[in-house]
Amino acid sequence: MSQEYSNNKSFYIVFALSIALVLMAGALYTGSHASMQPGSENTIQMSGNAEQKVIPDTVSISIGVVTESATSKEASDENAALMTAVLKELKDLGLQDKDIRTSYVSVYPVYNYDGVRTIEGYSASNSVEVTTTDLALLSDIVDRSTAAGANQIGSVSFSVSDEMQKELREELIDEAVEDSSSKAEILAKSLGVKIIGVQTSSISDSMGSRMYYGAAEMVMDEEESSTPIMPGESTVSMSVQVTYLIK
Repeated sequence: MSQEYSNNKSFYIVFALSIALVLMAGALYTGSHASMQPGSENTIQMSGNAEQKVIPDTVSISIGVVTESATSKEASDENAALMTAVLKELKDLGLQDKDIRTSYVSVYPVYNYDGVRTIEGYSASNSVEVTTTDLALLSDIVDRSTAAGANQIGSVSFSVSDEMQKELREELIDEAVEDSSSKAEILAKSLGVKIIGVQTSSISDSMGSRMYYGAAEMVMDEEESSTPIMPGESTVSMSVQVTYLIK
């Protein structure tokens, strides 16, 4: 009786394992079949690019005042007076509070390292970043700031305003899509297939909220009364990635 029970138990175990193997094989077949459905492998990917030369319409420039004195208070007071004069000149040019942002303020000791380190004075610094779309003001900003006491001018950078970016964006997208479509058609013809639609698309946008270019050089000309600063010409670009359906 025990032997018969053991044989029956072995039979049911083998039977159950057989059913499990059949179910697993069916699942694997279904998964493999699903991965081969149309639309998963019948595609080609192509990138498209477009670029345009533009003259930046926005400029940012750093203007600073550095003073040194025997005490920190004297250095700070002198610095504050000079920076106040600089800011007045900037306001007189028509710049508003939103165009001027404080970027750096510090007061620190100046050491003498001759033998033993000793404090021989204090240095005070104050810098502002000026941003404007009126590029014609740039020379006056530099000249009138330095005349008022600014002794650190630099970090000049040109960028494209949000308004200009918006105007360029649509045109560049159209050109990039046309470039992608043209190349995809050539590839499809070479492969002997036909494009029947678009599966996905994406934009690689180099036009962020601001686009900075290389810093400009300020050219000092003794024969001229103003400091000429030229924005030059820069290239903005955009690319698209498109996945085309083919048959």
